[in-house]
Amino acid sequence: MGNPKGFMTISRKPAGYRPINERIKDYSEVEQVLDEKDRKDQASRCMDCGVPFCSWGCPIMNNMPEWQDAIYRGNWQEAIDVLAVTNNFPEFTGRVCPAPCEHACTLNIFQEPVTIRENECATADQAFARGLVVPNPPQVRTGKKVAVIGSGPAGMAAADLLNKWGHSVTLFEKDEAVGGLLRFGIPDFKLEKSVIDRRMNILTQEGLEIRTNTHVGVDVKGADLLKEYDAVVLAIGAMKPRDLQVEGRELKGVYFAMDFLAQQNRKVAGAKFNDQERILATGKNVLVIGGGDTGSDCVGTSIRQGAVKVEQIEILPKPPETRDLNNPWPYWANTLRTSSSHMEGCERSWLLNTTKLIGDKDGKVTAAEVVEVEWKKENGQFKMKEKPETKREIKADLVLLSMGFVHCIHEGLANEFNLKLDKRGNIETDGSSQTSKAKVFAAGDAVSGASLVVRAIAAGRKAATDVHDFLMQGK
Repeated sequence: MGNPKGFMTISRKPAGYRPINERIKDYSEVEQVLDEKDRKDQASRCMDCGVPFCSWGCPIMNNMPEWQDAIYRGNWQEAIDVLAVTNNFPEFTGRVCPAPCEHACTLNIFQEPVTIRENECATADQAFARGLVVPNPPQVRTGKKVAVIGSGPAGMAAADLLNKWGHSVTLFEKDEAVGGLLRFGIPDFKLEKSVIDRRMNILTQEGLEIRTNTHVGVDVKGADLLKEYDAVVLAIGAMKPRDLQVEGRELKGVYFAMDFLAQQNRKVAGAKFNDQERILATGKNVLVIGGGDTGSDCVGTSIRQGAVKVEQIEILPKPPETRDLNNPWPYWANTLRTSSSHMEGCERSWLLNTTKLIGDKDGKVTAAEVVEVEWKKENGQFKMKEKPETKREIKADLVLLSMGFVHCIHEGLANEFNLKLDKRGNIETDGSSQTSKAKVFAAGDAVSGASLVVRAIAAGRKAATDVHDFLMQGK
């Protein structure tokens, strides 16, 4: 390491966020940027710990110490080169990853981990700004053709590597632009879409073919793909949302979170909507059901749209502020997470179950009936028990369901190929990413269920390796 004792004299310094009264007026990224000296200082805090638990904690096994050292020495070319060995898109994970690497960082024993995620984002942005990320198309083509269905992080990672290895790759996307939930789910205030576009410009210059507005399984049949391509990779995500099965679900003003977020992302991108189509929080009491990241994104979006009040409820217990004894370092810390959106003005509650949605005579939602619950362990499993005496109503003119996703969409390719599914309804694969259909592979959330962007990239990379091995058999 360039400065193995830097952590002894330099404290952790996150970049922080733009002022609340400023950032809630726009959809620009909320996170600020450190100057180059401060960023080098933060990289210098990476100690000579001997065993890099940060790499162990990272799903794609980024080589953290190596590129921290390169940043410290001001060698941005080396930093991006080292990152590119394991991560196709550090500019994405540098913005939206919850940083399991930092949870595993040796300095996190004292709650002062290296700012690895921010350093990763800085490396990618510096590399693009300095012209260090340039197209590098393969010199030789193998003659093999691969179709990748779905352009989220798993699909993009698989397509990128397969193209780099010389195969002719076509990336199919049902929506009007690539990115999947990176583009249509995650708000611009966390990930501006120009970040996706600049990377895609590189990939297309390297020879990757992209076909948007093409819903494979509907516009194009899977059987036709199998005739034209030597392999097909399904990276269709886990897009079946978990619904709320209660009285009043059909009321006007009750929406899935992703419908709300996708529409606002399209609006920021310049799409036009009429008043009947718009899902707006303006002037409303908003209730977000579900305490995860997607729910947090609904909070920030609702505040920017001018909600009167935003409340987010969760059925599970409130996480502790610090690690429990049974959740030691270097494992992921199951602690309370407060996002930039929560800081902007949100009432949060835990251990609440929604039992009914209430509406007016016009069929519009006006409130949600909730009840407190407790979780008790019975026969080794936690069981939920309601407390009837705690039943109350929460005023709500807009209810956003953010309770996660249950599995991939079965209608379309999964059904056409008659793919074997696991017990959760996701696509079952063997150890080589192959599905029950010959020549058809699968990766990402479609296989694992909804997970992190970094895990999707890791899965896409593994699928690419498996497809490459399959195509090159006997070569």
